[in-house]
Amino acid sequence: MSTANDANKFSTLPVFFTAISTILGAILFLRFGFAVGTLGFFGVALIIILGHLVTIPTALAISEIATNRRVEGGGEYFIISRSFGLNIGATIGIALYLSQAISVAFYIIAFTEAFSPIFDWVKNQFGLDLPRQVISIPSMIILGLVIIKKGANLGIKALYFVVGILAISLLAFFLGSTSYASTQNFSIWERSFRNSQDFFIVFAIIFPAFTGMTAGVGLSGDLKDPKKSIPLGTITATFLGMIIYFFIIWKLSGSASPEDLVNNQLVMSDIALYGWILIPVGLAASTLSSALGSILVAPRTLQAIGMDQSFPIRSLNWIVSRSKASTQEPTNATIITFVIALVFVSLGDVDAVASIISMFFMVTYGSICLISFLHHFGSDPSYRPTFRSRWYFSLVGFILCVWLMFQMSPTYAFLSITLMILMYVGINAYHKDRIGLESIFLGAIFQLSRNLQVYLQKSKKLRETWRPSAICISKASFERDKAFELLSWISYKHGFGTYLHLIDGYYSRKANQEAVRIQSDLIKRVRKIGGNMIVDTIISPSYTSAIAQALQLPSASGMESNMIIFDFDKKNPSELNQITDNIALTQAGDYDVCVLGCSHKTLRHENGINIWIRGLNDENANLMILLSYIILGHPDWHKSFIKIYSFCNEGEIQKTKDQLNDIVLSGRLPITEKNIEVIEKKEGISLQSLVNEKSKDAALTIIGFREERLKHEGAEIFLGYDQIGDILFVDAISKKVIE
Repeated sequence: MSTANDANKFSTLPVFFTAISTILGAILFLRFGFAVGTLGFFGVALIIILGHLVTIPTALAISEIATNRRVEGGGEYFIISRSFGLNIGATIGIALYLSQAISVAFYIIAFTEAFSPIFDWVKNQFGLDLPRQVISIPSMIILGLVIIKKGANLGIKALYFVVGILAISLLAFFLGSTSYASTQNFSIWERSFRNSQDFFIVFAIIFPAFTGMTAGVGLSGDLKDPKKSIPLGTITATFLGMIIYFFIIWKLSGSASPEDLVNNQLVMSDIALYGWILIPVGLAASTLSSALGSILVAPRTLQAIGMDQSFPIRSLNWIVSRSKASTQEPTNATIITFVIALVFVSLGDVDAVASIISMFFMVTYGSICLISFLHHFGSDPSYRPTFRSRWYFSLVGFILCVWLMFQMSPTYAFLSITLMILMYVGINAYHKDRIGLESIFLGAIFQLSRNLQVYLQKSKKLRETWRPSAICISKASFERDKAFELLSWISYKHGFGTYLHLIDGYYSRKANQEAVRIQSDLIKRVRKIGGNMIVDTIISPSYTSAIAQALQLPSASGMESNMIIFDFDKKNPSELNQITDNIALTQAGDYDVCVLGCSHKTLRHENGINIWIRGLNDENANLMILLSYIILGHPDWHKSFIKIYSFCNEGEIQKTKDQLNDIVLSGRLPITEKNIEVIEKKEGISLQSLVNEKSKDAALTIIGFREERLKHEGAEIFLGYDQIGDILFVDAISKKVIE
């Protein structure tokens, strides 16, 4: 149902005319001749193709994003901020606004070139070399006052008139002929590609011709149906502009010599019918319409940024967000835009600034293409546009934007990106409560993770090599951090860890709410420790059922879990009975078992890891060595080492040493010969006493155990190691291979 406000809004034609009048603007009249004269027909044709490999994906991406949700005022800024988040949106939006505001000055300065014959006549007749500002400054003032007073409605009406003049001047150009054209008989193959070394220099000069494509998007808040008008108007203008470009460079290459094309910036006036008047008028119309389009769009971008309260100065947000009550025109934002443009018009030379403008437009276009690509890749169910582009178009557009920025000017590219980063850091620091840069990639990361998990699960190659995928189940998450730390060491580089906090009880709404709260606390603890594993909770009425549930859960890594870790307090070993009662259950699922005895000693990583093995035939030995090597890969252990203690039968010390040394020399053990000590078994000396003596200062001690011994001796096999620090008992379900 239409409203009174809808009656004052625009249809598709203003979007099309704003875009096409900016596309067929100053660069077309003033620089296409220079480009063709420098590079030849095929060189400029390649520039047009390359430029549209950026603009067409951007036009398609804008059209797609615009049909996914209700598009309000702010055009490209609104699209970016509602897709990337307000902080990154404001960063790109400010850069976009400055580009649009300074573009007004650029087009007004180009507008004065239409009066070149008058400047030349005054110089020849009176000897006066008038500055261009005598035309540009009054023109800027008149344009600003008209827009401030009359608003967008007058601007749109003027656009129709301007586009009509533009069409007449281009028609006169195509109908015109020259003596040079009549003496030449060009075929397509004779239109050369020359001076290839200057390709990107020329590209940088004429790229602003391609930036008009999104000009009409800035009218989004003034459109009756943005979802229809933005795609139709933008795409039509983009493709029509590209076709006209090709015909123009074809006409130029056959109508004047390369020398005339390079040296005469108004060479089109020598080619067109009545060119002496129609081309300057067409140039004036095109540049004025481009300036008109920019001064209509830029204030709406600024107003939208202010309405989102993105500036760190509250009063500035209030000022730029105000509208004229009767027409909803962004009057304050228009005045600010007019002042900025007037300053640059007064300077008279914006060539260097134009390069920065191109960079900011590239950043904007690249961002829009990246949004589209990530939405495609992320497959967000809430992303349901009625118009769809293709992900590969968006990806090509994004990559080309980044590449072309550095090809055009590495210095300006670096400065532009640096300025964007600084703006983002400032805005993000001011608006800490808003979603930041990380929101961009959440959907894509989810899809990538999902696809990788499916691949890893299907891949048979996983079974060819071993790496730990460990689960730890504990009730004591908030009493001790040792299990957290062990999992973080294992999962840092070579493995994967899942920590489950056990909540006793039956699943219910209340228990679930408690689980959510505990998981949040666990995530905070993991961040504090610097862990790199998944943390979760499990609600179960018994320890045994919790283990059975956990062992059947799929691992978030995509590979099957293959190790379970239990932990107990060495000073309060009451938990051991529960652990020992359930080890047989875990081995039914082919899990390696680790039991961590947590001490209250200060852990000193530089004291190393001690491994106790029962000779080379010990089935646990390789798993203990591999775990030690994996743990040493964590930065906490970068100054640490591994030491192996190996038992042997009486009289076999030297033989055992030689065997171990051979393995070390072959590179199969990540240790040195001096860190291996062979101990001869003797009657009456227990393992516990030797370990307490030799490893009392070790940061971590690793000892193997077998289920058979556990059945006979029970929890006693884990006790008696009171003199040492943390101790990890390991039972390998199968012998691991050390390559």
